[in-house]
Amino acid sequence: MSDLGRKPFADQATDKVTPESQKPTTQRLGDTTSGVYDRTAGVVQPDSQKSTAQRATDTMRSGSDNAENQSRGMAQSVTDTVGSATQGVKDTIGSATGGNK
Repeated sequence: MSDLGRKPFADQATDKVTPESQKPTTQRLGDTTSGVYDRTAGVVQPDSQKSTAQRATDTMRSGSDNAENQSRGMAQSVTDTVGSATQGVKDTIGSATGGNK
């Protein structure tokens, strides 16, 4: 059971497994709002005041959020590298052909 004022665990699980394409706009907005609230509550509330189940859920969510942020960072790094390589090839071709484009 989740702590008072926190989003129930079953609702969190349902939010994750239901594809976004199957949710109406109002539900997606509600999920986002309640998710932000629950994440904030999880950060603000000291672990010493959380139930064991709530502490475990917050820890799992934190790990999931960190993994998601790392994958976004890696994707951006790949995009930046490809962009730099593309620009390098353009510069090399431009120098070889006498153009600056």
